[in-house]
Amino acid sequence: MATDGTTVVATNRLARRNYDIVDTVECGIVLKGSEVKSLRESKVQLAECYARIRNGEAWIHSLHVAPYSHSGQAMGHNPDREKKLLLHRSQIDRLSDRLDRENLELVPLSLYFKDGRAKVEIALARRRSKVDRRDVIAKRDAEMEARRAISGRRRR
Repeated sequence: MATDGTTVVATNRLARRNYDIVDTVECGIVLKGSEVKSLRESKVQLAECYARIRNGEAWIHSLHVAPYSHSGQAMGHNPDREKKLLLHRSQIDRLSDRLDRENLELVPLSLYFKDGRAKVEIALARRRSKVDRRDVIAKRDAEMEARRAISGRRRR
C-alpha cells in the first residue's frame, strides 16, 4: 500500500488472519476536521470495525478515532460515531449484490492518506473457521522453518 503520495495510518492485521479476502475496494471517508487531525497523529483503532451497506449508502462502524489533543470540547468529535464511506452508486450496488448472493462481509483492511485525502481500503471477505485459521498458521510456520533451514544450510 505504500506507493508514492500514500501514508498508511492504520492496518487491520487481524482481518487477514480471520478472513479470506475475495476482493478489495478503495473508498473515501467523510470526516470532521478534528478527526482528520487525529488521523494524522495515528490516533485510530481499526481492529474492531466493520462496514455495512444501509439504505443504499456504505457506512463504517466502530472505527474509534481518538479526540484531537489540541481541540476543546466544543470543537471536538464523538470518537465512535458512524462514518460514511464514499463510493460510486455502481460500486455500492455491486458490493451489496455480492454481499447478499455470496454470504460475504465488508471488512476494513487499512486506513491511509492518499494525496492528502483520507482513504479506507475495504474488502469483501469470507470468515475463516478456527480450523482454517490453525491450518494457515501451521502452513506459515512450516514455510518459515523451511526458509530458516535453507538459509542456515547456505551459511555453512
